[in-house]
Amino acid sequence: MPAERKRDYYEVLGISRGAGEEEIKKAYRRLAVQYHPDRNPGNKQAEEKFKELNEAYQVLSDPERRAQYDRFGHAAFQGPQGAGGFGGFDFSQGFEEVFSDIFGDFFGTGRGRSRSRSRRGEDLRYDLEIEFKEAATGAEKIIKFQRLVVCEQCNGSRARGGAEGVRICPNCRGTGQVRTQQGFFSISTTCGQCRGEGSVIADPCPKCQGQGRIRRPVSLSVKIPAGVDNGSRLKLRNEGEAGAAGGANGDLYVVIHVKEHPLFVRQDNDILIEVPISFPQAALGAEIEVPTLEGKINMKVPAGTQSGKIIRLKGKGFPDLHGYGAGDQLVRIAVETPRRLSARQRELLEEFARVSGEDTSHPMAKGFVDKLKEMFG
Repeated sequence: MPAERKRDYYEVLGISRGAGEEEIKKAYRRLAVQYHPDRNPGNKQAEEKFKELNEAYQVLSDPERRAQYDRFGHAAFQGPQGAGGFGGFDFSQGFEEVFSDIFGDFFGTGRGRSRSRSRRGEDLRYDLEIEFKEAATGAEKIIKFQRLVVCEQCNGSRARGGAEGVRICPNCRGTGQVRTQQGFFSISTTCGQCRGEGSVIADPCPKCQGQGRIRRPVSLSVKIPAGVDNGSRLKLRNEGEAGAAGGANGDLYVVIHVKEHPLFVRQDNDILIEVPISFPQAALGAEIEVPTLEGKINMKVPAGTQSGKIIRLKGKGFPDLHGYGAGDQLVRIAVETPRRLSARQRELLEEFARVSGEDTSHPMAKGFVDKLKEMFG
């Protein structure tokens, strides 16, 4: 193709002359994916467009070549020293760097990369139920479960004779991948003989059947911090499944489930409890015994306390999981009305009702009556 008929390289990539290195790479990547021969089989126009993109990228991605092109245009690469246009460019140079992440999506493997033989172990989950008070005070629990551990007989090598029984795969020569040539570029795919491991085992370990790992029961001591809530998740590093071929262990996640309490209800770091008192205690005031997470305490109920009133006990709730103090205990008063009265009790209450009348000792009732009068006259 004569130089004068060539399109401007900046125009080919759709960028300005002041474009930076990253912008050039992004433009090339976007267009090359669009016109890649594997996406356009048998399309000669797309193939030519792909070659044109590669030529433009080879020049503009190289600072020295770009400077020559900016000064002399296409003439900079013509003649005996200029390599005669398209034929003088090495289109594999820089190609793998730009497309190593993309071809993993196209072909299921990274271009030019061998798959790592070691793999991190799987994470595990353990659901642990604890008492309400243990969530407040903290606890230490022994949990038992099963997980994959490194086979002690082959030490994870998967071969009967240990590491000496592992041989390099003759098909991929230990890379885990094989290359196939398509036109002017090559594609790497997972080796079918070793399945990407890079090694083969003629005589597998009888203990783990050539897996390198074996399932075993495990007991662990888990410290439950004070203040955990229902659904809290504790992460124990490296206590999950053993990794394959020397890979790191996974993690163990302990999910906390807190049992309900017969008296207390948790609200964030506060705890709520409803305490019943008698009518005389509410009217005259009293000192009553109230349970807390730390034991029973005496609490004063002021005279004239109404049902539903909440008395706050500072610092008697749950400790903050991150160490920022503690919540409160909220005591909700429930004034209990007696269901069965003796003759004497009924007589006294009837006398109390006659004496009370509509005096100011019942402000709530008086206010209600006043509002009724306003509404209905």
